[in-house]
Amino acid sequence: MIQSFKKINSVNGTVKFQGDKSISHRALLISSLAKGKSVIKNLSGSDDVNSTMSCLNALGIQTDFNEGVCSVYGKGFKGYKKPSVYLFAGNSGSTVRLLSGILAAQNFETVIEGDESLSNRPMKRVIDPLTQMGAIIEGDDKVRLPLKIFHSEKLKAINYKMPVASAQVKSALLLAGLHLVEQTSVIETTPTRNHTENLLGLKINKGNNHIISTVSSANYPEPKGYFIPGDISSAMYFIVLTLLTENSELIVKHVSLNPTRIECLNVLKRMGGNIQIEEKGISNNEIFGDVIVKSSDLKNVKISEEIVPLIIDEIPILTVVGIFAEGNFELRGASELRVKESDRIKSIFKNLSKTGLIVEEFEDGFLVDGQLRNVSESFESYDDHRIAMTFAILSSLIEEGGNVNGFECVSVSNPEFLKQLYSIAN
Repeated sequence: MIQSFKKINSVNGTVKFQGDKSISHRALLISSLAKGKSVIKNLSGSDDVNSTMSCLNALGIQTDFNEGVCSVYGKGFKGYKKPSVYLFAGNSGSTVRLLSGILAAQNFETVIEGDESLSNRPMKRVIDPLTQMGAIIEGDDKVRLPLKIFHSEKLKAINYKMPVASAQVKSALLLAGLHLVEQTSVIETTPTRNHTENLLGLKINKGNNHIISTVSSANYPEPKGYFIPGDISSAMYFIVLTLLTENSELIVKHVSLNPTRIECLNVLKRMGGNIQIEEKGISNNEIFGDVIVKSSDLKNVKISEEIVPLIIDEIPILTVVGIFAEGNFELRGASELRVKESDRIKSIFKNLSKTGLIVEEFEDGFLVDGQLRNVSESFESYDDHRIAMTFAILSSLIEEGGNVNGFECVSVSNPEFLKQLYSIAN
């Protein structure tokens, strides 16, 4: 599908977002482990979260989802049933990696597969530590989907130091560790999203150069109610559009303000962004509130490699900010972008090369300089939702407007993107 966008002159209004995708995955999985009914409000209706729900249904977990409210009827400790079909994770890496930790502790064999894009994403990073715990996992060419996860009678607790910053891998180990009496510890030297720890209420020890998350069967969940704050990653596209258009003001309501998720806002504020954050409450240890954004004159700032894991999903849209801000935009230390839904470094480089900008590609990032010229070609989504939404916003900021090919992939994270965009655009 080719989606056309016209220049947007200003933004005004209020917008709410479906529940944060990362928290939604975890709330579903944790609720499925608890014995009894849990109710999740403002659950994401994205394709990725639907993939997690579909896999749980195949594992014998009943879910009733209507207008953002989902009832999950958990089966308790090792209560999943052997599925009659392969589990299909669609495009969702979170589904595969998080669910692998739980399936490693079950008493039956399962196979997880995904779409073409997901089948090319690396799984060795989760296979290796789960194997250290005693799990038995086989993948295509040993490291990719489909994954076959066998019943293991030798699952054991470990202390694991993360070699690569990954909240998904960390969460897989913590979810596996819920099934063991002994304590499993995951040690991070670079902070990542802590939603799993928050939802489980885990003990966290912080030192000068490390964070240790510890879990055991003593932390096994009980049924409860959840409210999922709005998705800050989805909100970022509209926040950026507001900053870069004149006479604009936007209020984003009840969005996630988790400290591991708002570094993107901190970057924008350091660039001179007029952004006000108002905390409104806490649900299951997750802070949420409102973000008020106004038009701003921006200057590029150095993005340190240390914060890259905390802004990894927002880097594409931050690049659009960099184009319009004073000075050049440079990103390094972001090789993780190479193994997302697309090679995002390559995707950004190819699309921006059509605009007359000076773009230099590195193995771990890129440099963007110069001025936008007439854009005569369509941008490609590369079947990557974040690339599609990024270049929708860029198209909305240039005089000629623009097109995005393969725009339907945005349903992976925000199926309401177009409706939200048109509701605030002038």
